[in-house]
This record gives sequence, structure tokens and C-alpha cells, in this order.
Amino acid sequence: MTESPESEDQEPSLPDSGAYRVLARKYRPKTFANLIGQEVMVRVLTNAIASGRLAHAFILTGVRGVGKTTTARIIARALSCIGSDGSGGPTEEPCGQCEHCMAIAEDRDVDVIEMDAASRTGVDDIRELIEGVRYKPVSARYKVYIIDEVHMLSKNAFNALLKTLEEPPEHVKFIFATTEIRKVPVTVMSRCQRFDLRRVDVETLAAHLSRIAEQEGAAVTSRAAMLIARAADGSVRDGLSLLDTAISTESTDGKGEVDETHIRAMLGLADRTQVFDLLDAVMGGDPSAALTLLEELYASGADPVIIIQDLLVLCHWLTRLKVLPEAAEAPEIPEAEAKRGLEIASKLAMPVLTRAWQLLLKGLAEVQNAPSPLVAAEMVMVRLAYSSDLPTPAEIARDLNKDKGGKIKDEAASRSYGGNGGKGQAVPPPLQTASTVAKSETVEPSLKLSTPPMRTPLAP
Repeated sequence: MTESPESEDQEPSLPDSGAYRVLARKYRPKTFANLIGQEVMVRVLTNAIASGRLAHAFILTGVRGVGKTTTARIIARALSCIGSDGSGGPTEEPCGQCEHCMAIAEDRDVDVIEMDAASRTGVDDIRELIEGVRYKPVSARYKVYIIDEVHMLSKNAFNALLKTLEEPPEHVKFIFATTEIRKVPVTVMSRCQRFDLRRVDVETLAAHLSRIAEQEGAAVTSRAAMLIARAADGSVRDGLSLLDTAISTESTDGKGEVDETHIRAMLGLADRTQVFDLLDAVMGGDPSAALTLLEELYASGADPVIIIQDLLVLCHWLTRLKVLPEAAEAPEIPEAEAKRGLEIASKLAMPVLTRAWQLLLKGLAEVQNAPSPLVAAEMVMVRLAYSSDLPTPAEIARDLNKDKGGKIKDEAASRSYGGNGGKGQAVPPPLQTASTVAKSETVEPSLKLSTPPMRTPLAP
């Protein structure tokens, strides 16, 4: 069923100021049910609220854009909601209509205090917070303190907060959000209930973007939504920001649909087919064709850094196909790409793929730091092309163990230190025969060391 723009996924309607609201704000979830990709955290929190087992402090961690601040506001709304009739208690499904739900949505609730630790890092700011903890909420059930980017607090600020965080008043709840959980002292984490927000997988995020595009009246193909979701790297906010840009591109283009070509041009991505051709050329030892393809990709707007990243992703996928051929049957992989991937993977040995991965990984750092990324990318292509026909370490070891007749040397003679999986032993010294002993004893007089004669002690 198609939802109207005033969907349940977005915040309650705010006064219309005539300004455009970006999709990341317009479709910010307002209930636990609308959070995507965080099923475990939602289950724990809803059960805790339903059973009344509420912690006094929460800490939310995860990468940017996965919903930490949004979840903190939903928790604050769930704790403060009084229902549409004004007699309700804490609920896992805030009504969104009562005065507290509306006030929190509009950032004007005096009992929900949001603090940005990135700009207020000192101990004086925490002392001000602690002073306010003593007073009861003005009208809500709890006084909720939301501290974003809590890892930015100074050491003294953390120490000043410890005692209050361990034994806060019954009317106070703390909610911390951070992207750098390792920078938060363990003394703080031990006093909080921790939730790790996961990256949203590509399929879930792509479906979410397609649903929002439909509500906005924009035509976005499934492949375009998948490309946006991959570029977002698990961040819902990044995905919605990219979708916002893509819809603007479609509205000015006049074609009426956002397809894969639009997204590749917008993001500076290389065409997937040409990436396959480029890898096939370099692994086939054809530097001329590889440089020609690279120039075509660059002329079409592709970033050299992203081209190398695409080659790395393709190299990793081909390696997976060598180990797990069924990976080609994934639903998000087009049939043509799966067929060609299996074809290329069948021609390349695993040592060749792992060597290509190492060269591309080293080349990526060179392209990122080079004065001219295109020139550095060309050198990476040449290096890959000329290293494609080099023998693998196993082939080199096998050739070294062959005699002039092409036969493998006997095991005792070919054993070397570190061979046989690192368990080999050093080559034993040759046995000394009588002739070798005689030769060793027959030394030229000039090379012999002169030994001083023994002196007899003088008699007393």
C-alpha cells in the first residue's frame, strides 16, 4: 500500500515556514517500529519499557547516520508520553499527539535537555548539568539528558559526572550517543546500558529509499536505489542525502526517472561493465587496452580513486566466487554480472587474485596521495598488467626443485629451511669422506697458523 507524504515514518507536522525540509529530517522515525535495521535494540528497549525495567542511563554507539540521536529522542518520547487522553504511562509506542510528544518533536520540551559534547567539553559544563539534576522536571515524568558525541568530554568532565551517573535521582534519565565508544572511559560505560547500532544492510536501505522516493512522487529504479545504498555504506542519513540529490537531478533533467546512469554520473562511479573490462585487461597482461579504458572512464567523469576502489571490490568478489561459487546467485547481483564474474574467476588462480589485491590496495594509497590521481592510477594499471604473467611462489619453488632434466630432486637434497609449510629443517652438511679429510689436512704451509713454542718455566 502506498503511503501519503504524511507517513508514519516522519516527524509530526511542524508549522509550515515555507522552507524545504531535507528528507533526512522529514522522514526521521518517531517510534521504535519505524527504525530500520536495529531489530535487536528495538526488542530489548520495548520489552524493558513494557515491563518497567528501565535503566537510569543508556549509551548508544554506532557509525554516523544509523539513528543514535533519533533513538535517544524516541526513548525520551516513550518515557514522557501521557497518551492522547492524558492518563497514560511510559509506553513503547508513543502517541505523537500529547503535549510532551509534540514538544519533544519540536525541540521545545524543557525537561528534555540535549547537549552537544563536541562544543561543551569542559568540567564547568558538566557541573552546570549536575546542578540541574537536583530539580524535578517541570511537567514531564522524567528529566532526560541527551548528550551527543559524549566521547568528546574531557577527562575531568567524565570524572565529575561519575557519581551522579552512578546514583542519579529517580526522576532523571541519561542517554549518551557516540561514534567513538573506545574513547569513553570504562567507568562510564559500566554505569550505562549499552546498545550497539548496526550498519543498515544494502537491501534494507535500498527498499527504504525506494519507499521514500515513491512517497515523494519520484521515479527511482531499483538498481539506482541499490547504488545509493551501497554508496551510503550503512548510513541511513547519508542514503537519504544522496537520494535528495538524485531526485533534484531527475527534476532538472526532464527525463522523469532516476536510473543507474544518473547515479553513476552523480557519484563519479565507473560503469560496472567497463570495470569488468578493465580488470580483464590488466589480468590478461594488456596494458594498452587497460590505459585506454581508464582514459575513457576518466573522461566520462569517474574518479580515479573510485575506479581503484571498484577494482578492489571486484577483486574481492571474484575471490569469494573461487571459494563460494554460490555467491553469484545472490539476488542483488544481475545475471549478466554473475555470469561474467564466474567466467573471469575460472581463468584466474587464487595466488594471482591475492597478488592483485595487494597491488591494488597499495595502489589505492598511492592514487589518494599522488599530485595527479590519474597518472598514479595509470601506473597501477601498468604494474598490474606486467605482473599478471609472473609465476606464483608455488611455481617458483617447484622450478627451483627441478634438476636440468626436469625431474624433481630427491627429498633429502631439496629440503630447505622453512620449507614444507615452515616445518622443514636446514640442509644437512655433506658427509666427510677420507679424501675430503685428506684434502682438508693438506694445507699450504703459508696458510697455516704459527703456534708459539711452549716455554718451560725457569727453575727457582
